[in-house]
Order: sequence, then C-alpha cells, then structure tokens
Amino acid sequence: MNPLKIFFQTLLTKASLANQNNMQTLHDININSLAGTPLDLSAYKGQHILFVNVASKCGFTPQYKGLQELSDTYKGKLTVIGVPCNQFGKQEPGSASDIESFCEVNYGVTFPITEKIDVKGSEQHPLYQWLTQKEQNGVSSSKVKWNFQKYLVDPEGKLVDYYFSITKPTSKKITKHL
Repeated sequence: MNPLKIFFQTLLTKASLANQNNMQTLHDININSLAGTPLDLSAYKGQHILFVNVASKCGFTPQYKGLQELSDTYKGKLTVIGVPCNQFGKQEPGSASDIESFCEVNYGVTFPITEKIDVKGSEQHPLYQWLTQKEQNGVSSSKVKWNFQKYLVDPEGKLVDYYFSITKPTSKKITKHL
C-alpha cells in the first residue's frame, strides 16, 4: 500500500477517535428545571429517560395522563421528563408557574419538567441538538415535528429511538424497551 495513503488514513482515524472522545454525552448537558434550578441529567444514569416536548394548549395535551401513568408504572426504571416548548402553534404561552399549575391541577404530574426551551431552529437547546443530531447521539437524526414528540434514552445514556406525537406514551413501541 502507498505510504502516503497509509499516513492520511492514520491521520483520519486519529481525528475521528479524538472527535468521538470529545463528544458531549447526554449526561453532560445542562438544563434547568421549571423552577429555574439545574436539572442534573447524570442523576438518571441507570434508568431509561423519556424526553417529551410538551404544551398545555395542544390537541395532544391529554397525553400528560399517559405520561404520568408511564412514570408511575416504571418508577425506578424510567424517568419521564417534560420539556415545555412554545414553537408549535404557540401552544405553550404560559410562564413557569402557569405551566406547573396546569400540569399539577389538570393531570397530577409529578415527573420532572424543565424550563421552556426551543427544540428546533437557530436557538435549539443543546439537549435537543443531542437528541436530534446523529453526529451527537451516534444513532440517528430527526426533526421535531410537533408537540409531544418523544425521545427514549437507555440507562447508559444512549438514544434508543424517537416517536412522533401520535404514539401514545404507554404504546408497546416504547414499553417494549423498558
């Protein structure tokens, strides 16, 4: 084999490995809770996490009930994390206290809810960059199409799959992994 070709292949391999070693893991991402305090994603190591971009005024909002059921059923094996977003039809216009009150009063939500973020576009939060970009999650790329799209992460912090809004939280598509 040509020595110059070997040299360049070696450089490319080293650069690729360095890039992989510098990749941010899910557990390294910073995000705040709805109350504004840091939500430590590394605290969920050893459990599945289901991230769901949520909205209070959406046709899919009743899925909060199924998300709470899923959270209760798989407690200790799965943590559901709601991620409020106002990018789809302006269906999450409320303040943090409005969102918290709505979730508790209407659906008895006890699972963690984050600060309101952007899940797409130029201001996309690093969590959703990781969830939607294969270069970061190592599994697949996707686009968040609407409220209540779901992303399942395994206990080691690797993306399992994503599910569009029409997939119910307690669907076998999700529960078969738990």
